[in-house]
Amino acid sequence: MQRTRALIAAAWILVGALVLRLILPFGFPNYDTLYSLVWGQQLARGQVPTYDVGLAPTPHPLAEMVGLVLSPLGAAATLGIVVAVAYIALAALPYLVFRLGSAWFSWPAGLAAAAFVITRYEVLSYGVRAYVDIPFTCLVLAALLVETRRRRAGWPVIVLLDVAGLLRPEAWLFAGAYWLYLFGKRGWRERAWLAALVAVSPVLWLASDLAITGNLLWSLNHTQTTASQLKRPTGLIKFPYTGARRLGEVLGPDGLIAAGIGGVLSLWLLRSRIWLGLCAGIVALVAFAIVASSGLPIDDRYTFVLVALLAICAGAGLFGWRSLPDDHPRRRLWQAGSVVCVIAIAAFIPWNATRLHQTFDSANPKKQSLSAQLKVENDLIALTKRRAITLRCGLVGVPYHTPIPLLALELHASPAKIVTREIANGTFLAAASKAVREVYLLDPNDPGKNYAVPPHFKLTASNRSWLVYKRCG
Repeated sequence: MQRTRALIAAAWILVGALVLRLILPFGFPNYDTLYSLVWGQQLARGQVPTYDVGLAPTPHPLAEMVGLVLSPLGAAATLGIVVAVAYIALAALPYLVFRLGSAWFSWPAGLAAAAFVITRYEVLSYGVRAYVDIPFTCLVLAALLVETRRRRAGWPVIVLLDVAGLLRPEAWLFAGAYWLYLFGKRGWRERAWLAALVAVSPVLWLASDLAITGNLLWSLNHTQTTASQLKRPTGLIKFPYTGARRLGEVLGPDGLIAAGIGGVLSLWLLRSRIWLGLCAGIVALVAFAIVASSGLPIDDRYTFVLVALLAICAGAGLFGWRSLPDDHPRRRLWQAGSVVCVIAIAAFIPWNATRLHQTFDSANPKKQSLSAQLKVENDLIALTKRRAITLRCGLVGVPYHTPIPLLALELHASPAKIVTREIANGTFLAAASKAVREVYLLDPNDPGKNYAVPPHFKLTASNRSWLVYKRCG
C-alpha cells in the first residue's frame, strides 16, 4: 500500500514538473546554487572550496554534495540536472500542500491550498531558479505529512528534518522542538538516540565550516558580513514590520485575507485538525525571528514554510466548512467567510497577473524578466564554449559579481580566479548594453559595478550581451 502511494505521488509530481517546465521554460540555477556547484566541483578535484571571496553566498552542505556528485558529468549536464530537480521540487510543493490540506480538512481545501501556493509569484520565481528554499520547504512539509499520518512517528520525521537541516539551519529548530514533543512518550535510551539523530545536521554543518575555513561559525559570520555589505534589513527591531511585509509580499493580499479567515475559523471550530499546523507555524515564525536577530537578512524566501502553512489555512477559508457537520450552527457563517475569500481572490487577480507577467513574459525586457536573465547567462556560456573566455592570459575580470560562479563552473576554476578588481593582464568581460547591467546585476548595492575596460585591452569577441577584451602580458 505504501509503495503504491509513493509511486502515485512520484507520478503526480513528475507530471506537475513537466507541466511547469512547459508553461515556464525559463529555469536556470541562481547565483547561490551556482556557487554550491562550484564548491562541489572543487571538492571533486581534491581542492578546498574557496569560500572566502567577495559576496560569496552562505554554504549549504547538501547542495555542495550535489555539486560533488554531478561534477564528473560536466557543467552542461550539471546545470540541466539541477534545473530538472528544481522543477521537481517546485511541483512537489503544491502536492505536499494538497496532501496536508486534504488530511487536515478535505480534498477541496487541499486543492485550493495547492492552487494558492503554486500561483504565488515569489514561489515560482525562486523555484525555477533552483533556490534551495523550495526543496527545504518540501522536506519540512514531508516531515509534517509523515507526522500527520502517524502521530509521534519519531525517527522518520527527524531524518527528513536532518536532510532539510543541511540546506537551511531553521530545520534544526524544527527537529529540536519535535524531540521535545516526543520526550514524554519515550524511554531514556530512545530519547538519547533521537537526540543524537537531531544533532546530525548541525554537527555536519559546523564540522564542514571548521574543516574548510577553520571557523566553526563561518556560515553565520560570513552571512552577517554579506548582509551588511548589501545593506539588507536585519535585526529583531526590524523583524516585526519587515518580516510581516515579506510574508505579505509572498502570500499576497488575497492569500492573507483567505488565510486569516480560514485560520481564525479553524482555530475556533476545528482546533483538533489545525493544531499540528499551528505548532509548525509557531516554530517557523520563531526560526524566522532568530534568523533576523542573528544579523541575517530578512528575505522573502525565508517565509516559504509559513507561506505553505498559511496557504492551507487559505484553502480552509474556502472549503473548511465542509469538515463541519451539516447541522452545525456555524456552518453558514463559514460559508459566508468563503464568499469573502472568493471576492478577495477575484479582486486581486489583476495584481497577481501583473507580477507574474513582469517575471515570466518572454517579451518583457525589464529586470524582473527571467527570460531576459536566461538569455544573458546563455550568452555567457556560449562565449566559454567558444573559448573566447579562458584563463590562459591570467585572471578573468568582470564588472560585477553575478558572472563569477557561472564562469568558475564553466572554466572548472576556483572563483578566486574571476575578480571584480582591476587587472593588468588577462581577460575582461564587459556588458554589451545598459540593459544587461540592469537585468544581470546581483544587487543594487553590489560593491563591484566597475564597468570600465582596463587600459591596453583589445576587443576579441562579443555577442548581444557581452564584450570580451584581452591582454596577454
